[in-house]
Amino acid sequence: MHIFLHFAIPLLVALLFFRKQWQKAFIIMILAMLIDIDHLLAAPIYDASRCSIGFHPLHTIIPITAYFLMCFFKKTRLIGIGLMIHIILDSIDCQMTNGVWWV
Repeated sequence: MHIFLHFAIPLLVALLFFRKQWQKAFIIMILAMLIDIDHLLAAPIYDASRCSIGFHPLHTIIPITAYFLMCFFKKTRLIGIGLMIHIILDSIDCQMTNGVWWV
């Protein structure tokens, strides 16, 4: 379900708020999933019980602040929204699996 939401929510946002160029908006927001490349630095790479927020380098407060700020500038808005959707979904996953929002 978690992975499905990483595709469904950006699609919904693209269709609702970027109607004229929804395909472009959707692709750019989906590219935000590349943030998970930082999982390659962890051992094991994937751990279903691990909260990525606060653990992986691109899922920490300084990058998250940059992602949030990107939402306010036209040139970076779509990637910023995609990154924030990703972080929010990961945070919800942390809450549901571990009972915490942040490590």
